[in-house]
Amino acid sequence: MRRRKDKEDLWHVLVIGFFCWGLGLQIQCYQCEEFQLNNDCSAPEFIVNCTVNVQDMCQKEVMEKSFGIMYRKSCASSAACLIASAGYQSFCSPGKVNSVCISCCNTPLCNGPRPKKRGNSGVVPRAHVIITVLLLTLALWVLYC
Repeated sequence: MRRRKDKEDLWHVLVIGFFCWGLGLQIQCYQCEEFQLNNDCSAPEFIVNCTVNVQDMCQKEVMEKSFGIMYRKSCASSAACLIASAGYQSFCSPGKVNSVCISCCNTPLCNGPRPKKRGNSGVVPRAHVIITVLLLTLALWVLYC
């Protein structure tokens, strides 16, 4: 009986280790500090390689000022990015002066150019909440690994 338990424990360690190792991929993001509206720093010269096993997400901060829109883009750890985006959620009012919106994503160069506007914007807030919950779950899973 003890032998079977040891094999099960070994299997769990191997499975968890495999998934944790699989997350060790390097992501590329755009990185810049405070560029105005006409240059949202989504050109090839702003592409950086994020730190493996540390920075697993891209972060984008959009600040609306009286003189225009400023951008800050970078690599980030999932925990830091999700905490920042949740912390600034009450300050995010697109189209209003002094709005600050922080978003996180985990695919290569996902903090790039602004997406084109679509017709049905009513689904965006609901989708944003679902994505945030999924990303928080992922962050906790990564921390466990």
